[in-house]
This record gives sequence, structure tokens and C-alpha cells, in this order.
Amino acid sequence: MLESAQINKMSMAERLQAMEQLWDALCRGGGEVSSPEWHADVLADRKARADRGEAKFLTLDELKTRLRPSES
Repeated sequence: MLESAQINKMSMAERLQAMEQLWDALCRGGGEVSSPEWHADVLADRKARADRGEAKFLTLDELKTRLRPSES
């Protein structure tokens, strides 16, 4: 396992290569990570609110505006 200090000493190219190797290993691994049970509860609650018409949705443009740093 790589230690943080070792990663900090790597060049940007070495870090990117390490990330690519990790990504390839994850893709080949085939194992699935299970979601915690509380995720299902959150999703069910959000769907119920949407079904009742209580959920508020943003357009993509509204979201981009909200996420942009304000120029103050």
C-alpha cells in the first residue's frame, strides 16, 4: 500500500499513472460495493415527496448559477 508521503513525492504523471492503474483494477475486479441500507430510506423519502408534489427541482441552468461563486 502506498503511504501519503510516497504519493506526495510522485510527479503529476506518476500520480495519474497510479490512478489509471487503480481504475483499471477496479473495473476488472467485478466486485460490487453495496449501498448502506439508509440510502434506500433516503431515496424512498425523496420519491414520496416528489409523488406528493412537495419536492423542488432545479433546471441545469439554475444549478449552474447556484454553484458559481458569487462575484462579491
